[in-house]
Amino acid sequence: MPKRTVSKTTARRIFIGTMAGAMLLVVVVAGKGLFRGGGGAEPAPAPVAKPAVAAPAPKAPAPEPAKPATAKAPAAPQSPFTVKRVLDIKGPLDHGDWVWDDAGVPPGPIVVTVDMVAQTLSVFRGGYEIGVAVILYGATDKPTPVGTYPIMEKDIDHVSNLYDNAPMPYGLRLTNDGVFIHASNVKWGSATHGCIGIPKPFAKKLFAAVRVGDPVVITNGKKMDLSHL
Repeated sequence: MPKRTVSKTTARRIFIGTMAGAMLLVVVVAGKGLFRGGGGAEPAPAPVAKPAVAAPAPKAPAPEPAKPATAKAPAAPQSPFTVKRVLDIKGPLDHGDWVWDDAGVPPGPIVVTVDMVAQTLSVFRGGYEIGVAVILYGATDKPTPVGTYPIMEKDIDHVSNLYDNAPMPYGLRLTNDGVFIHASNVKWGSATHGCIGIPKPFAKKLFAAVRVGDPVVITNGKKMDLSHL
């Protein structure tokens, strides 16, 4: 199995009132008639009618400026899981190796990631990697499932009811069909029946750090999508 090397990996207003307020001036001018009659007096000129001024049209009330529609603010997207730090590990890790360093790391949600190609398990608290260990994983005929699994159960003295009461100390149940993270003798050439085996001292620390419901993301070398966490 290959060794693991840690690599450091963001209203327009319309002036209708002004238009309506312009007076419509209608002027009617009567023509001047000249009548010639025998000896008759020239008829008095017809009185010139005064220009009729139409009453100003009533001003139409200016419409109220349209109120901008109040759109509901979109729901804030769920904050994705962001890696803020990986542990500075000098050189590759071998089977049985592990590192735990949470000094100065503030409280925060725990996310556990497992990469079966890199053969490592990492523990993040608030985005800061606080632990990493080389793992065992499922044999070819009993593969470890890929996906995101919340920790369903914590059992410090768990034993397998499927495989001859095999001890699975510091067990963290991931599935109903018996896939756990648990303490194992992590050595070259070993495999599991689908569980994830980690060194016992590391398993103790992991067991103490996590709670039921914390997510475990298991991948097979592919980029992890953690946006849902």
